[in-house]
Amino acid sequence: MIKVLVVDDNSFITGGLEIILGTMDEIEVVGSAENGAEAVAFCQAQTVDVVLMDVRMPVMDGVEATKQITETTDAKVIILTTFDDDAFILKAIANGAKGYLLKNNDPELIRHAVMSVMRNQSIIQEEIWDKVKQSLGTEKTGVTPDLSGLRLTAREMDVMKAVASGLSNKEIAKNLFISEGTVANNISALLGKLGLDHRTQLAILYLTGKVGGGEM
Repeated sequence: MIKVLVVDDNSFITGGLEIILGTMDEIEVVGSAENGAEAVAFCQAQTVDVVLMDVRMPVMDGVEATKQITETTDAKVIILTTFDDDAFILKAIANGAKGYLLKNNDPELIRHAVMSVMRNQSIIQEEIWDKVKQSLGTEKTGVTPDLSGLRLTAREMDVMKAVASGLSNKEIAKNLFISEGTVANNISALLGKLGLDHRTQLAILYLTGKVGGGEM
């Protein structure tokens, strides 16, 4: 069973998510919190696998709570919000969020996101990722930064570009004529080589030459 904590200052949202998630065989909702501080305390005191985290909350927002939870516990955070604000997205990713979804999603997509982050995959909704790319300016200019200093091979650059395009491992494998296992191994090797935690950071690095606002 995947132990999930639901965090939102709206009791209607937390109650609804608890009911929805409670119908899923693989998931156990172990609690709820009304703000980031409560979420941090809960995760530090009890075992939590995945946190569904709102962004705008009193006392401590979801972005700061994500940072503290990922730094002090093994819980994985999925940002679940109605606010698709670019700055929040990038900062939450930099703080260790493994996923970013809008609240008005089909329950099955939320279940899929929870299962995916438990397999150490990062999830960011397509509409949000498109907005991030637009805000970074790469959609308008078509220009990517000079990454020669990273000293990557041609294959590594191909994989990195494909990840930044939002392709799945299956799609990357098809485009590069390699197996999905090879794609997964290449991405893992790239993350280790570049000191990154997940593929969304890899994509942001390809698009901006930076991760979370800092130069590599």
